[in-house]
This record gives sequence, structure tokens and C-alpha cells, in this order.
Amino acid sequence: MNTWIYENNLDPVLFSLGPLRIGWYGLMYAVSFLFVYWMLMRSARRPDALIPAPEVPNILTYMILGVVVGGRLGWVLFYGGAEYLAEPWRIVETWKGGMSFHGGLLGVVVSMLIYCRRHKIAPMALTDYAAAWAAFGLFAGRVGNFINGELYGKPTDGTWGVIFASDPHGVPRHPSQLYEAALEGLLILFVLMLMRGRTKTVGLQGAVFFILYGLARMAVEFVRLPDEHLGYLFLGFVTMGQTLSLPMVIGGAAWAAWLIAKQRKAAAA
Repeated sequence: MNTWIYENNLDPVLFSLGPLRIGWYGLMYAVSFLFVYWMLMRSARRPDALIPAPEVPNILTYMILGVVVGGRLGWVLFYGGAEYLAEPWRIVETWKGGMSFHGGLLGVVVSMLIYCRRHKIAPMALTDYAAAWAAFGLFAGRVGNFINGELYGKPTDGTWGVIFASDPHGVPRHPSQLYEAALEGLLILFVLMLMRGRTKTVGLQGAVFFILYGLARMAVEFVRLPDEHLGYLFLGFVTMGQTLSLPMVIGGAAWAAWLIAKQRKAAAA
């Protein structure tokens, strides 16, 4: 029996200026990009910096476009439904619908590949930087989801249950957004920081990010409510999030195995 229940009545709107409304979720995006800017400028001070200081605003622009365009198109493709095919102009109605992490990730991958090609940078080297950026962005984004009272979990009898004002049933639920903030964000960021300086395998941090994110997302999906209009896709319990995350785990494991085998082959030569 619950002895302590937190009621999430947080206002998603941080403040309003006339018709302009600034939300917590948008603020989390801004905080994420400021974090990336800070990390890039900090690393730019080193003589062997991958991205020099004058290029930081440029690469940040590529990243923002990748996240926003990829995240929105990914949501429309994976979660939006057939109505967007009939009314494609609704794709730009970002206030009606959401953003997909998997789509945003694909968008960033494409934008970073374009940037690397234009500036003659090895993509594998950039992934080691981008993995940490993504982990912090996930942390901030999931906190924003919690404040918004969206993407919450299934009912729970645990003392950590949260009642969300947006929940029509008004029952204590798993704060799955915070689970994801901790696992997909803080835990992965901690692991990547431990790896930094301890591994000489370029690109391995990117592979580890794919593996850990996929595993964390698939695990939390078991206590998170599936999207109402999609439900479970397979076997009565497999969600869209798990379906999209499984290829990340497999691909990340294959990527890591290839990098390690390549390093061992080079060391033996």
C-alpha cells in the first residue's frame, strides 16, 4: 500500500509573455544545446581539438537541424499514422504531436555525416563526442516529459508512484520518464565519461551508447504505457519503442565487435 504519493501538478508552461508561451520542455532542449556548446568550446581549447572554436556554431546548427527535422519526421513515420499521408502539411504542426528520439538520432547521424564530409573529419571520431551530447540531451528531455506529465508509466503500488494531473484515471503510476532520465541519460553519460581517456578505440563510445540506450529503453518500456493509438505491436507486450531499439542493440554490438577486431588485427600486424 502506498504510504507516500507525489501528485505531479507541475505547469508545463514556464512563463508567458502575451501570446508567447515558453514551456519547460522547450527549455530542456535549449539547456541540452547549451551543454553541447559548452563541451565543444571546452574541447576547442586543446591543441588537438577535433572542432576548432570558430566552427562550434556551425556544427551546432547542423545538430539542431538534425534533431528537429529528424525527430519530427521520425514521430510522423513511426507514431503519426496514415493521416499524415493524406494531409502531409500537418507534418509541420509540431504543436500537434511529438518528437521521436529514434528519428532525432537518425537526423543527427545524417547531419553529422554531411558535416564530416564537408570538413574532412573522420565520422568515427565525432561519434565519441556526440554520444555524450546525446546522453545529456536524453536526460534533459525526459525531465521535460515528467514536468509535462506525458509518457508516464503503468499503475504501481510502490511508494514511488506518481499521480499525474493529465491522467484521466488519477492512479499512482511509474514515473517512467525519470527512470529513462536516469538510465538513458545519467547512467550512459557516466559510463561514457569513464571510457573517455581509458580507451584508444576510436568510435567505441558511440557503439556503447547504441547498446546501452537500446537496452535501457527496452527495459523501461515494460513499465511505461504504450502509445494509446498504437498499443502493443507484437506478442501482447512488444512496443514501438522496443521494436526501434532492438536494432540499436544489435547494430551497436556488431559495431563494437568490428572496432575491437580491427584494433586487435592492427596490434598483431
